Amino acid sequence: MENPRHWRLKKQRYALVGEICPHCAVKIFPPRDVCPECGLEAKTSYQFSGKGKIYSYTKMTDGPAGFRQNAPYFVALIQLNEGPMITAQLTDVGDEEIKIGSPVEMVTRKLREDGDQHGAILYGYKFRPVLQEVSA
Repeated sequence: MENPRHWRLKKQRYALVGEICPHCAVKIFPPRDVCPECGLEAKTSYQFSGKGKIYSYTKMTDGPAGFRQNAPYFVALIQLNEGPMITAQLTDVGDEEIKIGSPVEMVTRKLREDGDQHGAILYGYKFRPVLQEVSA
């Protein structure tokens, strides 16, 4: 993907900004001009919480071009708390067993480098297991 497109998509890639339909209240990600539920115009921005759970996952042992150097890695279907389901890479899993239904949270991480050593470094969302809160 070329750099100008990454710049245009920065709100959804860095902050999970989608849309909410003003007619039926369906939350939409990624943003679309038309609500997939009711078919009416939906252009009202909506900031997702970045919280969700693992719906399904797979281990990628041989990634596509631009991601091969990261293999092996995990890709998951994430059911966001607000409803939409998105595909994202899992990160920070270490040796933990990945379980369907486990809570996850969005983080911004390096996706890949575009081109050679002088190319842009492209960032976007990935999901990690929810960190345990430390009580004071």
